[in-house]
Amino acid sequence: MTRHRRFPLDGGLLPAALAGDGLDVRVVQETGSTNADLVAAAKAGAGEGQVLVAELQWAGRGRLDRSWASPLGAGLTFSVLLRPAVPAGVLGWLPLVTGLSLVSTLREFAGIPATLKWPNDVLVDGAKLAGILAEAVPSQSGTAAVVIGVGLNVDTDVDELPPGATSVVLCQQRASRPAVGRGELLIELLRGQVRVYRRWLAEPATAGDAYRSVCDTLGQQVRVELPDGSAVTGTATDVDDHGRLVVDGRAFAAGDVVHLR
Repeated sequence: MTRHRRFPLDGGLLPAALAGDGLDVRVVQETGSTNADLVAAAKAGAGEGQVLVAELQWAGRGRLDRSWASPLGAGLTFSVLLRPAVPAGVLGWLPLVTGLSLVSTLREFAGIPATLKWPNDVLVDGAKLAGILAEAVPSQSGTAAVVIGVGLNVDTDVDELPPGATSVVLCQQRASRPAVGRGELLIELLRGQVRVYRRWLAEPATAGDAYRSVCDTLGQQVRVELPDGSAVTGTATDVDDHGRLVVDGRAFAAGDVVHLR
């Protein structure tokens, strides 16, 4: 298979472009996990707005300790360190808000009809395009930190993707749209993430309706596979004020959701 050329991210342009958004961006060729690196930085006292981007991760993780792998230069793998001054009870909304920001940017900037599977998998026509991993970092003093990691398939070809996944380039080829550069897309994604995050901090109650409007899980027959190994099947009817998925009147804060078609 002939692949289109992959260009490295510009480690000088990205920090300059995003400094005005309150972000301190660093690009590395490779690391084990951008999330793990920023968790360590948060424990050492690093401030909000630190962003670590890796061209290659060799120990990347998704939700439920799954691995997340992407060929060198094919995707976007990055983490953002946040210190939201909000009650602990609403922190569960932060990864959902991040998913909302990704969907908004992909729709507006790249023309991709992305949706969300609760809590924060980004889908296109049922295929997974991106995943999000949020990790809270307790603090002895001051505001607790949360590290938000994103893995997005961008220039990944069919034979490089796991079953049930897609990429930005495949979505744009299917729609006969010109490809977007990874650097441009990363700038727009991070700006969108900052914009939606700040709106959530200012008006946390507004996130619910916006999230529900792009959540493909609602109205579906689903199976919720719970951490204890059990599973519950029913209709997903709502996402409540705490960000929990409501299935036949029962609210779930954690679990792996399978859409039943």
